[in-house]
Amino acid sequence: MASKTLNPFTFIQQVRAETAKVTWPSRRETMISTVMVLIFSLLAMAFFFGADLMLGFAVEKILGLGSMQ
Repeated sequence: MASKTLNPFTFIQQVRAETAKVTWPSRRETMISTVMVLIFSLLAMAFFFGADLMLGFAVEKILGLGSMQ
């Protein structure tokens, strides 16, 4: 369990020590991850758009809602 420290200077030293332990991703890894997130976001967008269109069409045909005849 972490000890409670009231000294702000000690806290900042501990934060810097912990930050130095972090393994930061390279520029290439960051770009690959960003592209992957964008691609999967576009795929999810296309899926939910298609599902929304199909469900809207089904509801319109079943219930007769939304038709302006």
